[in-house]
Amino acid sequence: MSFFKKLKEKITGQTESVTEKFKEGLSKTRDSFVGKMNELVSRYRKIDEEFFEELEELLISADVGVATVMDLIDDLKDEVRLRNIKDTKDIQPVISEKLAELLDKSGEDGEVNIQTDGMTVILMVGVNGVGKTTTIGKLAHKYKEEGKEVLLAAGDTFRAGAIEQLEVWGDRVGVSVIKQQAGSDPAAVMYDAIQAAKARNVDVLLCDTAGRLQNKVNLMNELEKVKRVIEREIPGAPHEVLLVLDATTGQNAMSQAKTFGKATDVSGIVLTKLDGTAKGGIVLAIRHELDIPVKFVGLGEKMDDLQEFNPEQFVYGLFSEILEAKEEEEN
Repeated sequence: MSFFKKLKEKITGQTESVTEKFKEGLSKTRDSFVGKMNELVSRYRKIDEEFFEELEELLISADVGVATVMDLIDDLKDEVRLRNIKDTKDIQPVISEKLAELLDKSGEDGEVNIQTDGMTVILMVGVNGVGKTTTIGKLAHKYKEEGKEVLLAAGDTFRAGAIEQLEVWGDRVGVSVIKQQAGSDPAAVMYDAIQAAKARNVDVLLCDTAGRLQNKVNLMNELEKVKRVIEREIPGAPHEVLLVLDATTGQNAMSQAKTFGKATDVSGIVLTKLDGTAKGGIVLAIRHELDIPVKFVGLGEKMDDLQEFNPEQFVYGLFSEILEAKEEEEN
């Protein structure tokens, strides 16, 4: 069975609306990346070193990341030799297959660690402007729709308007927000929120934090203090530390991920604004170079446009036009 048919089979059991969301959300990356790849393939009759050099440049321009691209090109060269591929048109499915393999490294660690017995505490971290508060609101909506009791903790006492912004989302979704005055100790807010969550038998506690800049050592220390308070009050928590990154910032997002990873033991990435960039290859760079799973992606502005990341859906969304054309050929 061809890679295309296997991929189609994997996503067939999933809802069509999710498939469409990935297709629509990745349209900018697909138009740029796949368009350039088609153009590259049409210019070369045979696969040679020059072809691989141009493919390398194309992948780097899509923000796949230099280290990831080098490994990917090496894998492709081995596969081309192994399968004795001569025609450039036959390499497109191999490229999509290798990208899927890179993403699929996540396996089960791509799933969100929701506790089946007791409260789940999710700590949200990331710099200002990446869409962290909006992400918390959308996650609150998701879990409430699943029938869970949700509570929000306004731990960003640093940024003007952050508490009010979270309250707007709380009102919109219909969940309560535990807060203190602006400038309060975030660790004290977390303590209050945990006590309230225990008293109300909450299923999911979503904790906002200040948008810390990488060079603010004192703020990173504050984040560690917040985490210690949560661990003390609920052993084993936080169950997820989700780093929110803006996909449109490309390689800058990578440097943020490295810094936060050192400070907080990040367990997963939420990649926002994926629909607003032609450089969706950053997903591959994060997965391959940082070994941190991408757990959610933002594919639009609507409440349900924050989707759990799915490697097959991502690859299908990226190569849908090629895959559908190939499927017609094979039928």
